[in-house]
Formats: sequence, structure tokens, C-alpha cells
Amino acid sequence: MSESKRALLSRLWEEHMRAPFPPHMRGREIEGEDMVLLDAEVAGCVLSSLSGPLDEKRREILLACLAAVEKVLPSIGDEGNATEYYKHLRDMAAAAVGLGNADADDPS
Repeated sequence: MSESKRALLSRLWEEHMRAPFPPHMRGREIEGEDMVLLDAEVAGCVLSSLSGPLDEKRREILLACLAAVEKVLPSIGDEGNATEYYKHLRDMAAAAVGLGNADADDPS
């Protein structure tokens, strides 16, 4: 049996909380994106989605963050495991958007 969307997001969140932020990404901007702010925006929206359905504003922020992560990934490089960190961030954001869509589809 596959993992529920909420359980998947919870697991991804726990993994994210254990992962150290790549220090060389502090104060860095790639492709016009502030890398710390990108991380913080995703984290805030994911935490909200774990508490209940996302409002439209947070869903839009997550979708914008997903696009931003996709844009910056090719330019990150592999120093300090930053690429893996941001791939995980992308996966977590996508899971939160998917959970939000599932919540919207569920009339209960």
C-alpha cells in the first residue's frame, strides 16, 4: 500500500527539519531568487498545509516556489549537497500542493 499524501508530506517535512541548510547558500541569489527566502517560503507553506488545507494565497506561493526551484536547480552546483537539498525542497512543495488538491477534491 502506498503512503498517503499527508504521511508523505509529514515524512518529507521531518527529513527537511533534520537536513542542514547549505551554508554557502546564505546570502546568495541565483537566477534572481534569494535562496534563503525560497527555502523559508516553502517551509512556511508546507507547515501550514500540515495543519490543514492551504488557502489560495499559500497555494499560489507554493506554485511560484516550485517554478523558482526548477529554474535555479541547474545553476546550484553540487557544493555542500545544495542540489539535493533543493530537490528535496521541490519534492516537499510538490507534495504540499498535491495534498492541497486532494483536500479540495474531498468534500468532507
